[in-house]
Amino acid sequence: MITPYNLLRHELVELEAKVINSNHTDYVGISGKIVDETKNTLIIQDSNIERTIPKNCITLEVKLPDDVIVRINGNLLSGRPEDRIKKKFRIRF
Repeated sequence: MITPYNLLRHELVELEAKVINSNHTDYVGISGKIVDETKNTLIIQDSNIERTIPKNCITLEVKLPDDVIVRINGNLLSGRPEDRIKKKFRIRF
């Protein structure tokens, strides 16, 4: 089960997400379902449009399956999903 405490150790595919802050202003406000995740990018689909967004310059709000919304700094998501399992994170709430 995905919780706010173990979210960084899971894949983000199939979760609803919204970009709430970015160094690049065109990314702010993009929302939809995360379709794919690579080492440095997220692909978010809204309607029938897929947009590729770099992880290192965004802040996301992700809606978990139990309707909890979590805010994540994209720098924490950098790297392949399978490699994030090995990382140790200090999470402050």
